[in-house]
Amino acid sequence: MTRWQRLGLTAAVGAVLAVGATALVVQAIEGPDAPSTTAHTTAPATDAATPAATDRATPTDPVDAVEVESGPALSAEVSAQLDYVLAHWDEKDYNSADWGVLGINDCVNFASQAMIARGWTMDDVWSSPKNGNAYDASAAWRSSTAFMKYIAATGKATALTDQQRDQVKVGDIVQFDWDNTGDRDHTGIVSKVERTGDAISISFAGHTLNSDYRSVDTAITEDHPGGTAYYWSVP
Repeated sequence: MTRWQRLGLTAAVGAVLAVGATALVVQAIEGPDAPSTTAHTTAPATDAATPAATDRATPTDPVDAVEVESGPALSAEVSAQLDYVLAHWDEKDYNSADWGVLGINDCVNFASQAMIARGWTMDDVWSSPKNGNAYDASAAWRSSTAFMKYIAATGKATALTDQQRDQVKVGDIVQFDWDNTGDRDHTGIVSKVERTGDAISISFAGHTLNSDYRSVDTAITEDHPGGTAYYWSVP
């Protein structure tokens, strides 16, 4: 064998070994037991980055940004009010030993309790003996319409319509007129306010359909289609 033949054979063997080595590396990367670090280092950077960039919304995306009014932004009075409603909205935790229960119409009795927890004080028009019998309470304490008239007469809160949601805050009072006759058929306490872009979603806690975060929109579109929500902004 000549010198040039030996060099040619050596080059051919080297080429085979090089190809074989490459095949082994690729097989190891694609195999089920391949270390993840090997796969990551050999995968093209653009293939790994592009799906992540398109499939995940960034926290600063204004469409997905949600602002929620929560504990740190609340005063001590509102925090005490919210603590009360979240502790007693469920039937098994009703504070009935003190305030009693108005059968299936306990929403204002509960809202009144929440306002006491916030710091409101009883008077001759709005009061309860706190003797475990809710029927001994005054009309303004247990009737949504009477409660509305009481707040309007005393100026304890400012009336807002549903078109003024941007002024509603946690701890405010929400009332509903299910049939748009001018009276008030249901009362709750605003427990959450969410802002997504220009849209504002409000949730409330209450009795009579016990709830901690019931959606105002659901209440007036699904539960009582055509109903209207009103609010009392409490200082």
